[in-house]
Amino acid sequence: MYRILIIYAVLLLSAVTVEAETVTLSLKDAINLALENNNQVKAAHFSSQAAQQGIVAANSRYLPAIQFEETAVASNSPTNTFMMKLDEGRFTQNDFQISSLNNPSAAHDFKTALSLQQPLFVPSLSPLKEMAVKDARKSELQLEASRQGIAFQVFFTYLEVQKSDAQLKAADKAVADARENMRLAKVRTSSGVGLRSDELRSRTHLSMIEQKQISAYNNLILARMKLAMLIGMPEDKNFAVSGLLGSIEVPAMSDQVISETLLNRVEIKQSNVDLEKSDAALRLARSAYLPTVGAFASYQLNAKDAPFTSDNDAWSAGVSLKWNVFDGFRRGSERKRALSGQSAAREMLESATKNVRYQLKESYLRRQEAEKQLEVAKHAVLDAEETVRLLTKRYENSLATMVELLDAQTALNQVRANLVETEAGYALAGGQVYYMTGTFVKEMLK
Repeated sequence: MYRILIIYAVLLLSAVTVEAETVTLSLKDAINLALENNNQVKAAHFSSQAAQQGIVAANSRYLPAIQFEETAVASNSPTNTFMMKLDEGRFTQNDFQISSLNNPSAAHDFKTALSLQQPLFVPSLSPLKEMAVKDARKSELQLEASRQGIAFQVFFTYLEVQKSDAQLKAADKAVADARENMRLAKVRTSSGVGLRSDELRSRTHLSMIEQKQISAYNNLILARMKLAMLIGMPEDKNFAVSGLLGSIEVPAMSDQVISETLLNRVEIKQSNVDLEKSDAALRLARSAYLPTVGAFASYQLNAKDAPFTSDNDAWSAGVSLKWNVFDGFRRGSERKRALSGQSAAREMLESATKNVRYQLKESYLRRQEAEKQLEVAKHAVLDAEETVRLLTKRYENSLATMVELLDAQTALNQVRANLVETEAGYALAGGQVYYMTGTFVKEMLK
């Protein structure tokens, strides 16, 4: 007895500990966790940071480029040895002899050079920077799209967990009802007023319901695992979700809602950025027709015997202008390609606008549809429950058959499952409206 009490106490303590470790997640908590921990959101964030560095790289083109160079050269080429001696300041009168000029001895030179190049007028730099800015903006919008998409996935999966939990409870109730029917059949058989076939039918019916109960349980486990994966929680973490979500109130369809949607949807923002980027690409193509101007300067040391030393030094500075006069019609082709890209971006913007309008109207229609279906499903459950209650009384009084009772019970189980599905669908339809307006995260985190 003492050992039994100890074992019971340990089991009770373990149950209390598990219960204490169970975390109850609200929808807002789940979305916040996903926005913080989800791998796709993190990846989009890092991609956005990488794109921001593209702006820094584009700005660096305006700054001077400074290079340091150390070169060691050995040669017996007449021109090379001639220049080496000049650079090292070792040229003498004897070096003008014909034999020395034509057949010089091998010479070597160590050159230490520091050079600078500064762009003064480069027409391509401005559109290149603008394109980098637009790329960074697109990455920011992609991050926003990822946040909206993951938040909606969490919302959908959260509903799946709630729906699976409700379906499991409905399955448990169906099993309890099936067991009660089997008990009634056994009582009637043992009292001599029932049929053995009724008892067998009720047992078969119970087996079918128990199979559905097993599936409902596994569906709940899988839905919990998927939600845990989305929000960055360990799969073995014990958590529970809040009760079933009620209806999500949405604003009535109006011109203002449409206008705000066209301003908020990421797809339209991205299409606008693509159009602006195509404008910059066209300016880049046109800049190839203009000259470039740059300044340069250099300072060098030359030595015969060792690097980083000086037998002589020299400097140079100047300004250069380059103008590409003819390049085989390449610039014309680039300009035409940029014009076609601009037209394509404009068409994609118009297409995105049409799609957003359609998706918004569709979401409102689907929500109205889900609302009406929910009302019908609730009435169907009430009618089915009353049918089962009446048939149960009739069966107890030998006025109905087991087949009629089991058919009614099966119909009740189906409408109960359908009600759970419809309730989740109605909540999902409300969230879908906010997702289509581009304000899902904002509205769900209020």
